[in-house]
Amino acid sequence: MTSPEPLLRRIRWVVWFFIISLAISGVTAIPLQREVDWLTEVSKAQSLADSASGPSWASWLVKVQSALDGTSARFPFLFYGTDWLAFGHFVIAIAFVGALRDPVRNRWLFTFGMIACALVIPHAMIFGGIRGIPFWWRLVDCSFGLVGFVPLWLGHKWSGQLEAIREGRD
Repeated sequence: MTSPEPLLRRIRWVVWFFIISLAISGVTAIPLQREVDWLTEVSKAQSLADSASGPSWASWLVKVQSALDGTSARFPFLFYGTDWLAFGHFVIAIAFVGALRDPVRNRWLFTFGMIACALVIPHAMIFGGIRGIPFWWRLVDCSFGLVGFVPLWLGHKWSGQLEAIREGRD
């Protein structure tokens, strides 16, 4: 019989990766205006966007910065929405503690997470299109779903293998 310990360590590693990634993603939703200001400054997007042949990403970043500045000045309460976005990330991350504790009994969390990650793609494409988000940026958003799917798929696969080992079916 194969020892379950190495498999359990691998499962816990991918779950921790997913939890930490969700938490970081949530944290970055809170200081949104400062982050975009910093990114605009570091990337020199303003000067690039002002040039005649500036890249589209620089123009987009400057447009986002302007929108955030205007919103902050006139309607700062709208940023409460990004605070709730962050909260949602934190709550989902906490739910995956169940997969850390007992990945076999809580295998459904991996399925739930994979479904959520898969739904990122149509959501980004449909609502990003409706909201005028550039296609290339929607692809960036979709990449989060793809990156999140991989550790969840591994966790799902390995938790099934762990169950088989525990039941003596290896």
